[in-house]
Amino acid sequence: MGFRYLPMTETDKQEMLETIGIESTNELFSDIPADIRLNKELELKKPTSEYELKRELTELSRKNINTAEYSSFLGAGVYDHFIPSVVDHVISRSEFYTAYTPYQPEISQGELQAIFEFQTMICELTGMEIANSSMYDGGTALAEAVTLSAGYTKRKKILVSKTIHPESREVIQSYGRGQNLEIVEIDHQDGMTDLDHLRRELDADTASVVMQYPNFFGQIEPLEEVEKLIGQEKKVMFLVSSNPLSLGYLTPPGDFGADIVVGDTQVFGIPAQFGGPHCGYFAVTKQLMRKVPGRLVGQTVDEEGVRGFVLTLQAREQHIRRDKATSNICSNQALNALASSVAMTSIGKQGMKHMAILNMQKTHYAKQLLAESQLPIVFTGPFFNEIVVKLKSPVIEVNKQLRKKGIIGGYDLGKTYSSLHNHMLIAVTEIRSKEEIERFVQELGDING
Repeated sequence: MGFRYLPMTETDKQEMLETIGIESTNELFSDIPADIRLNKELELKKPTSEYELKRELTELSRKNINTAEYSSFLGAGVYDHFIPSVVDHVISRSEFYTAYTPYQPEISQGELQAIFEFQTMICELTGMEIANSSMYDGGTALAEAVTLSAGYTKRKKILVSKTIHPESREVIQSYGRGQNLEIVEIDHQDGMTDLDHLRRELDADTASVVMQYPNFFGQIEPLEEVEKLIGQEKKVMFLVSSNPLSLGYLTPPGDFGADIVVGDTQVFGIPAQFGGPHCGYFAVTKQLMRKVPGRLVGQTVDEEGVRGFVLTLQAREQHIRRDKATSNICSNQALNALASSVAMTSIGKQGMKHMAILNMQKTHYAKQLLAESQLPIVFTGPFFNEIVVKLKSPVIEVNKQLRKKGIIGGYDLGKTYSSLHNHMLIAVTEIRSKEEIERFVQELGDING
């Protein structure tokens, strides 16, 4: 047998057609006007055996460049980090792998506890009081935070820094159109949000100020100064998108008065996997608890005093009146949240701090070597694990040359910032060795001339 699963035979098809009282498959589509139907066969390859198909797909996959064989210095929101082997072991267990929404607590205690632990660790990292576990990714979590701020303040003006990930800003724009929000983008100066521009735009119509920490260029924004600016206008909310790994070392946004902190936990236990699926997090002050999209898991005890977990709050239109719902998120990323929880637990508090410090130290080492190789570092502020260099040639051409050397180069900032053509955003994580960093800088210097 050439198939792992038994295919439907012509006999099977005929029996189904007879059961529903028609003679051909085309009759199923008789309500569709003939002039708009595709009256020809699809241009598909002929069916093949499972073995032949697997061989073909394997050959195609070998054309991909992967981080197992190449040294990667590409970040820009998705990073190559160490993933403890225990992560795959736990999330591959059937009780987690096949779990979905844990509506029935009596049979979902493991899943509910996993979500509760995720929420707890996110709160500890961000310095916030409440966190959920139901966001698709960091970009949509940030857009949900924006719409929450508009609904909560009854205002329509949103100030968004241009140092936020460009794709996240696009998502905010998309969400904003549906809510008729006025999205005002704040310029950047030397890789940081232009606080003078922010000050000029802040007014009584502003619902929220949105920042990224560290920002898209890897720079560490002065959240304390931003919070003071926001404090001059009543009711304006402070929204921060943050790389949770950086919070293993940096002061958490909650300590700077953030109202909502969001981000993506891809950095903990989730591979790059072509950009997704990943796992967003969403943390707020207790005051906003009933406005949080998705679901919250709480800890309780049963009638015998035994510790247990339940869904305590679900502000979604599936559970409450549509006009009272805060979000239409109907799926969840619980398996990815579990992967992040296992990774964070395995790494531990001290390990996470050490991991964050390694990211900073190795990026500083790369910066030092780049400067010695006459590759100018563009921005001068403090940074986490990403830096920007200016090249003589287009980044796309430089990256082609690097790939020939077994290296995945950085992100081409010219794609999304018109003023930054020939600028490369370089990410250095804890798993890049001293030798890899030195070789990357040498090859980059040689290519750059």
